[in-house]
Amino acid sequence: MPQTPTTPPVIDALAWVHVRDGRLLCVRSRERDLLYVPGGKREPGESDEEAVSREALEEVGVHLLSGTFRLVTVVDEIAHAQAPGTRVRMICYAAEHEGAIAADHEITELAWIGHADRARCAPAVRRLIEVLHAEGTVR
Repeated sequence: MPQTPTTPPVIDALAWVHVRDGRLLCVRSRERDLLYVPGGKREPGESDEEAVSREALEEVGVHLLSGTFRLVTVVDEIAHAQAPGTRVRMICYAAEHEGAIAADHEITELAWIGHADRARCAPAVRRLIEVLHAEGTVR
């Protein structure tokens, strides 16, 4: 009996893009070996803005300011540390914030990553850095 092709799983993720002095804010949690951008999965009923705001507060302790959100890009890439074939669709937003950036909850490392350091990041973040570098935002 012939097998029916299946669509690989896709992780729907949201991310906060924060660039300072030509470098992208990245984080690493306890169980990860590569860097990510602050963000994660949407909770049931959350809007994109609500989800990104919650994740930024949980991971780096800042409040994102409503009304300042701007879609940066949508990245579709192979998901890191997931089953083979799994992809991540990461919707990336920039927003102004209040508060000092600091590692919180499961985050064990903060890093400001430039284009030359992108190999330290998960594939979707590498792709994001390529986009930001092409537009001159990340050096």
